[in-house]
Amino acid sequence: MRSAPTILHLDMDAFYASAEQAAKPSLRGKAVVVGGLGPRGVVATASYEARRFGVHSAMPMGQARRLAPNAAYLVPRFGLYREISEQVMGLLRELSPLVEPLSLDEAFVDLEAGGVADDEASARAVGERLRADIKAVTGLTASVGLAASKMLAKIASEEAKPDGLRLIAPGTERALLGPMPVRTLPGVGPATGDHLRRAGITTVEEIAEAGEDELVRLLGKAHGGSLYAMALARDERPVVAERDTKSVSVEDTYDVDIHDRVRVRGEVARLADRCVQRLRAAGHSGRTIVLKVRRFDFSTLTRSETLRGPTDDPGVVREAAARLLESVDTTGGVRLLGVGVTGLADYTQEDLFAQAAADAEVSGEVQAEPDAGGEVEGASPGEPEAVGAEVPVGPVERRWAAGLDVRHAEYGHGWVQGSGLGRVTVRFETPGSEPGRVRTFRTDDPLLEPAEPLPLVERPGRAGALPAVGEAPSRVEGEEVVPG
Repeated sequence: MRSAPTILHLDMDAFYASAEQAAKPSLRGKAVVVGGLGPRGVVATASYEARRFGVHSAMPMGQARRLAPNAAYLVPRFGLYREISEQVMGLLRELSPLVEPLSLDEAFVDLEAGGVADDEASARAVGERLRADIKAVTGLTASVGLAASKMLAKIASEEAKPDGLRLIAPGTERALLGPMPVRTLPGVGPATGDHLRRAGITTVEEIAEAGEDELVRLLGKAHGGSLYAMALARDERPVVAERDTKSVSVEDTYDVDIHDRVRVRGEVARLADRCVQRLRAAGHSGRTIVLKVRRFDFSTLTRSETLRGPTDDPGVVREAAARLLESVDTTGGVRLLGVGVTGLADYTQEDLFAQAAADAEVSGEVQAEPDAGGEVEGASPGEPEAVGAEVPVGPVERRWAAGLDVRHAEYGHGWVQGSGLGRVTVRFETPGSEPGRVRTFRTDDPLLEPAEPLPLVERPGRAGALPAVGEAPSRVEGEEVVPG
């Protein structure tokens, strides 16, 4: 391990929810929950105000609504989040060539490799300057952890939340870790935690006292050995600038269970095509096709088939996924389907195209239906392209999901507060304005159109202020219905 705390872990504070609060002045200081708003949506992020009610990420949205009924519930705007993430990652790369992104809002940085820090004082100065730069560029807050290893830097950033900096001085690691619960260590989830608890081990210090042999006996050689090393604060993992993609996958969660077997086959074929699109976009092919099925009773089945060589042919992937589906009983109903490809390579084995002989037969059997909305995985590492979010279906009718940006020809820029019964309610405000007025329109109002998100902080070089908001006094809580 290093002799100086030159590994930095950055974690944006309640990232999605904080971005929504920054974009929507009327939500600042209030409970905000971002995620899928359908019956089977899940929470992607909750603001700190919402967390006081017990709401947390990965919680079913229905449960979140029961805990915090008065919170604002919004769909994710991943285009905005990616733009902010690119700004943050750009600031990190100015510090060092070794930046390891873990997700849109989290990354490790090797400060020593960038030559910007070599002791506690310089590392702390860099961390504080970084937090100030992120605030100036994005308008959002971030927490920073500094330590001599990746494990400890991540623990430090968690202790610094929200909007803080924590530095763990070399030599103090064991004293810090000792009283912490075993779940603090990476790789200790609920199952491992329960297993250790039954053995009388509840703290990190008790892991160290148990000894490596006992840990190996309880958890196996690899897991037990690594856990013992972490309990002793040993972590030699380097910051890696590029991480290899191990798999590409897509999945959809359906608001209503699918019982029709033909519909299930069609969904699997459609998911296979989407998966191949992502596979090709990433410049990969793969050998192993994976099918995931979550049934009506929440039981999840996974089936896989390994081909003779890597492929990126949609017919081959569709055919393999269809074969895997035949081994799964879906008569009780299906709530989630997913198709993935693992065993990635950078080339395609041409003779695999012979496996697509039944391509026309499979693709012609059913017609793929529009996206049903749900979880989508496999974009880039840690980038949840739609965590439980709803995907717009077809062009038949405009859908106004809560939280999305709109622009009215008369009233300017705003965001959707809610819609239903042929009406859509919009609050007209921008990141730089005061909380704005609420108005209601018909959903087919020709003067109301979807809009792109506005930057949270006015960018240098742009003339003038943010677009003016029509009739937006300092604080108006009433609602006005505007004839369509």
